[in-house]
Amino acid sequence: MNFSRRDLLKQGFRVAACTPLARWAILPLLSAAEEQPTCSADPPGPTHLSPEDEQFLEEMEKANFLFFWEQASPQTGLIRDRCNVRAPETTLVASIAATGFGLTAICVGHKRGLIPLAEARGRVLATLRFLWKKLPTHRGFFYHWANMNTGERIWDSEVSSVDTAILLCGILTCRQYFQHPEIGRLSTAIFNRVDWTWLSEDTSLLPQGWTPEIGFLPYRWDYYSELMMMYLLGMGSTSYPLRAEAWNAWKRTTFEYEGLRYIGSFAPLFVHQYSQAWFDFRGRKDRYADYFHNSIIATEVHRRFCLELAGQFSNYSEDLWGITASDSDKGYVVWGGPPTTGPIDGTVVPSATAGSLPFLTQPVMRVLRTIKNRYGGAWSRYGFVNAFNPLKNWYDSDVIGIDTGITMVMAENARTGFVWDTFMKSREAQHGMQRAGFNVYGTSTTPESRKLASAQPRPCR
Repeated sequence: MNFSRRDLLKQGFRVAACTPLARWAILPLLSAAEEQPTCSADPPGPTHLSPEDEQFLEEMEKANFLFFWEQASPQTGLIRDRCNVRAPETTLVASIAATGFGLTAICVGHKRGLIPLAEARGRVLATLRFLWKKLPTHRGFFYHWANMNTGERIWDSEVSSVDTAILLCGILTCRQYFQHPEIGRLSTAIFNRVDWTWLSEDTSLLPQGWTPEIGFLPYRWDYYSELMMMYLLGMGSTSYPLRAEAWNAWKRTTFEYEGLRYIGSFAPLFVHQYSQAWFDFRGRKDRYADYFHNSIIATEVHRRFCLELAGQFSNYSEDLWGITASDSDKGYVVWGGPPTTGPIDGTVVPSATAGSLPFLTQPVMRVLRTIKNRYGGAWSRYGFVNAFNPLKNWYDSDVIGIDTGITMVMAENARTGFVWDTFMKSREAQHGMQRAGFNVYGTSTTPESRKLASAQPRPCR
């Protein structure tokens, strides 16, 4: 049986909730009924990318793009969940979330001159045609894992609400970027087929999935996490929209670490990154928070947490930090913090830092350069391997699609804001954020203005 991050995270939550750590605290829970300010000191803001930074990120994005291009079926467009970079790959397991990142990667790849228009458009059309006509769905939602050549469901996997959302984000990005009649028709049809009202029939808290064998899974999207993209897409639907109260239903727990306050969860760093790969929260806030600024704080807190761990694991430093759900020498682990989640052992996960490139640009660039320059085994044809542990001299043999995806997309957003600017032109994204009550209180579309904005006191909720 294959376990997803979310399955393992449930186990990690129980452990983390009992873990003592003097420097952090949980503040009273935020909900629609009890709102309280979350003002805090500002951590370092994004800074300029130097020409050397640009060259580094160009090389990294080019390598990332190759994964999504080469590890996909040209006939179906489905993309492998993971790939062994040291041996011929034989697995046929595709991930619909990796496919969503891959569709976005094709847009970036064409924009960057890595692929001609005809080839890019052809691959997108092949993918959309297969998704619309052949890949099994239930009420418009897709199964988490599928055979990349046939689309057949694998591992009795669930119909996944969040993985479908990631796929939809990639689809809408393609529709807005290519402005092609058939791409537009198929993208809109696939999006409109998703029945959010079925998912929310008797609840405002969306279930994490459904299977033909047991029905809805017992777990709900109830705490702050990567769920934001899913709720916003559902609220942006005009065919089967979520009720507006769904946005207020999930809990926003406030944590404090060394005087920094932020909304978070007992979860790895990726929960602060995934929705913001596509949804642009810069200069926008709802009744609860500025989520872009919140992710800046969460990343800075994670950096400090890793530095605190240097007493136990000597490899962690200003030059090397970042832990999120990943492979390890003992298998797949959901870990991170604060508070400490999972059996942290000195493993470094490049996508943990890379996924926060728009939030803490220069501290992240320092880590990525260190990994590539000092730890040769961590670099491959497709960019960084999923994880490595210099204390054990262990280097992963795999890259994982969603981690390679968040690396590439956030690198491009840090450089140009391209994915944000393209995706946010979609009427579904705009409608969802309007219904969720987002107000624009400022704009920060360049590195310079983002740096200035981050230095100003942020409004309380």
